[in-house]
Amino acid sequence: MKISEKLKQVNTSISFEFFPPKNEEGEKQLFNTIKDLEKLNPTFVSVTYGAGGSTRDRTRNIVKKIHEETSLTVMAHLTCIGHTKKELIEILSDYKNIGIQNILALRGDIPLGQEESEIYKKDGCRFANELVKLIRTEFKDWFSIGVAAYPEGHPESPNLERDILYFKKKVEAGADFAITQMFFDNRYFYEYLNLCEKEGINIPIIPGIMPITNFKQIRKFALMCGATIPEDLVKKLEKVEDKPEEVEKIGIEFATKQCEDLLKHGVKGLHFYTLNKSKATIEIYNNIKHLVK
Repeated sequence: MKISEKLKQVNTSISFEFFPPKNEEGEKQLFNTIKDLEKLNPTFVSVTYGAGGSTRDRTRNIVKKIHEETSLTVMAHLTCIGHTKKELIEILSDYKNIGIQNILALRGDIPLGQEESEIYKKDGCRFANELVKLIRTEFKDWFSIGVAAYPEGHPESPNLERDILYFKKKVEAGADFAITQMFFDNRYFYEYLNLCEKEGINIPIIPGIMPITNFKQIRKFALMCGATIPEDLVKKLEKVEDKPEEVEKIGIEFATKQCEDLLKHGVKGLHFYTLNKSKATIEIYNNIKHLVK
């Protein structure tokens, strides 16, 4: 079923993101996680796509397995850089043939050490809005299309206002909904929604939640994508940096409060970046489920 249709049927969407594991053991862990999270009856789940198409086959295989072996609605991430339009159409045609109706259309991160000529194909899509347009042109309304949104602005964008204009191009090209990059201060998200409203952007924008269970890892992620971690939270985590259980406890408490505030402000849903683990996400969900309508 299309995510755009499911979002109209629920007051609050709950969804989870996974990444394709590198080996058989990782796949086993992932499907144990999926089994745990399936019990929460999420609106949808998604599977990421590596930089420059580096996980193309693994992404496809995990998406297919979730679609065929679980009750979950699954969305495949697809990045356009590094691919020709012909390759993108082949990938999308394959997804259509196996019954996948949901795509998260992304430009994608530029792989380290690669030249622009390797990344931006002559007959390719340079930006996500071009990928959205390609999908709509070639497949009409078969796919429900999600895109990324950046409450603190894309790291490559000169300012937030310019970034929102790029976001608007994706919406005008045919995007149905958006999922945000992770953020830890809700004020950025609320201000982003206000700016989007002023630009006439009215698709559902779902906040992306990253539970902090490994401080060093999340700090690295935040640095890469330009997400601000509140100073008081950083100080708390630095004190227990080498105590994993304490870090996880603080991370779960913080994410719970963040989600509670978002839900009280009437967000359309919550999208959890699970890192292929279920424990923290389940705890947070159990803490907030009384607010999920």
